[in-house]
Amino acid sequence: GMAGNLVNLETNEVVKPAQVDYNGKNTVPLHAYLLQVAKVPHWVPDECLAAFPRSSDPADILRLQKMMDEINAAEHAPTPLDYEGKPVGIMAPPIERLKENLADRKKLCIYDEELQNAKVVYFQMDHATKSRLLIHFYSFIFFDDWKQDLWTKRFVRDHVRYVDEVMCAAARIISAIREISTTNGNTNGEYDAYHIRRGDFQYKKTRVEADVIYDKSKGEVREGATVYIATDEQDKAFFVPLAKHYKLLFLDDFIHLIPNLNTNFYGMLDQMICVKSRVFYGTWWSTFSGYINRMRGYHVAKNKWDGYQNGTLNSWYYPIPGRWDEARIYRATRKPFYMTEFPTSWLNIDTGIENVYDTDTK
Repeated sequence: GMAGNLVNLETNEVVKPAQVDYNGKNTVPLHAYLLQVAKVPHWVPDECLAAFPRSSDPADILRLQKMMDEINAAEHAPTPLDYEGKPVGIMAPPIERLKENLADRKKLCIYDEELQNAKVVYFQMDHATKSRLLIHFYSFIFFDDWKQDLWTKRFVRDHVRYVDEVMCAAARIISAIREISTTNGNTNGEYDAYHIRRGDFQYKKTRVEADVIYDKSKGEVREGATVYIATDEQDKAFFVPLAKHYKLLFLDDFIHLIPNLNTNFYGMLDQMICVKSRVFYGTWWSTFSGYINRMRGYHVAKNKWDGYQNGTLNSWYYPIPGRWDEARIYRATRKPFYMTEFPTSWLNIDTGIENVYDTDTK
């Protein structure tokens, strides 16, 4: 912009950005500038699936739209329930992969020639038009080329992650928990974990008493087990019903191991500790719990633990009826997307690494 390489798309005149303070408080001039010089697609995640052709060839772009037209013209519209326990193979025909990921959406938002040739693409957040990309990335994007799909998922897994400072701090605490678990009778140092979301959580149906949580989870969490609890509940008396059956641990018990860590990172520590637990119970509708399960999925896929072939986890949810075993069977991505994370983000994620540079995918 400052070099004079961007023009107003309506007048074709060079437009330079306004000069503002670097504190980020006033973003209005930036938005106004981008609206002049950028292509601004109106992509609404609940309404369309962002689709990327395998090349810039117009024929590949057209092929995507033809697939969507064929799906819409069919007598039976695909639904997420069609794929319960039946994931589509990553190398299946693109139209079959597309059907699985539609989540009842009826159109594609295609990354076409116009967007490919644009110097700047600006995804505006506008409540009036519902333009807000608040969605898991893998629930919103579809790649015609399955290798590009998996490459993107691996890129997010490997690079869009917590900083090393957080990971190392979590490792110290996990090591301490394993030592406690060993002393508590588990020769493998295994522990179980809960995320119990309370506080000001907007979904009041999740606010159940600890004895209810115990009754729901006692079949999977062994009596006397070492249990780590990630929570925003400040009153430890709430957990007494669980403490009668388990050795409970909280982040408070390990603060001495991380004396210099920024307290803003504590929630991330809770997540990473839960990721490494044997059994995990999360709060339904909580994106905090959902992300824990996605990271658990990454570990299952990498280590080929139980469930790696079908996208299932040793995780459960409380307390919503019909959702407690959500992670125990493969389920395609579906609305509302925020309620959990879906196994399409990690299932078969490392497939084809040895051939990643082979462009012949037909």
